[in-house]
Amino acid sequence: MEGLSERAYAAHAGLSRGAVQKARKNGRLVLFADGSIDAAGSDARRAASTDPDQQMRARGGFGGGGTGDGGHASALGRGTSSPGDSTSYLKARTALTVYQAQERQLAIQRKKGVLVDRARAETLVFRLARQERDVWVTWPTRVAALMAADLAAEMEKTSGAPVTIEIAILQRVLEAHVREQLDALADLRVSLA
Repeated sequence: MEGLSERAYAAHAGLSRGAVQKARKNGRLVLFADGSIDAAGSDARRAASTDPDQQMRARGGFGGGGTGDGGHASALGRGTSSPGDSTSYLKARTALTVYQAQERQLAIQRKKGVLVDRARAETLVFRLARQERDVWVTWPTRVAALMAADLAAEMEKTSGAPVTIEIAILQRVLEAHVREQLDALADLRVSLA
């Protein structure tokens, strides 16, 4: 016998005998003329035809081993590839899984109304700021007459003499101060980044 028996190859590869039989049936093993298994050739062929994720699961996860072979290379992925290949595959697979989980979380938050569309939020903030500005621009016109009357009444109480306050002058003074305040607020920028 030139190569290994199914039982010996199963021990070598860290697989069950049933898995070795299945691999033999599916043509994933290299056989010698006498029907025995070429371990090196079979390791390479199985490594090339097995999904790296499946290889890592069969090894018991990230660290390899899991077979009691002291960390020696098993036939599940180290025949033609280096250990770094499966590590980078695992990192990529983990990154993909994390990305998909974050994407699902964002979708849930959108549905719950926790997240809003950035362009829509910026439009709403701009609209609100414009409405507030418009209210303040028209405020002096609306309150100048009332303020003039209130001021005249207070001054008459304290001085005892009738006082007249020009509504137009008070309105211009109020407008100047409101515009100055609005100009200062115009420098504020909303950043939703």
